[in-house]
Amino acid sequence: MRQFNLGKSKEGVLNLVPEHTIKKVSLGNQSIGLLRIGETFFAFQSQCPHRGASLIQGSLNAAGELICPLHQYRFELKSGQVKAGSCPDLEVFPCELSESGLQITLPSK
Repeated sequence: MRQFNLGKSKEGVLNLVPEHTIKKVSLGNQSIGLLRIGETFFAFQSQCPHRGASLIQGSLNAAGELICPLHQYRFELKSGQVKAGSCPDLEVFPCELSESGLQITLPSK
């Protein structure tokens, strides 16, 4: 596992990532999507597992699901489980917000 720290404080991270906005974040040699709802962060693979569409251009519905812009497939953010569509689940990565910033854990590749 590889751990990355974003920001130097909780307040800094909250200011860096606007709520309900998907941000592209480069960590090492990998780009991921990052989304904040309140003080909860979700990190996920940046491309749809179906056809590789950019999930950075995706949207969030009222149920808190990530929607792919290409075919409107829906993914549950916490688990990555596909909720609508026919494709593999989305790869998601653990995040932990603390007073010293946001820690994101990616698998070793």
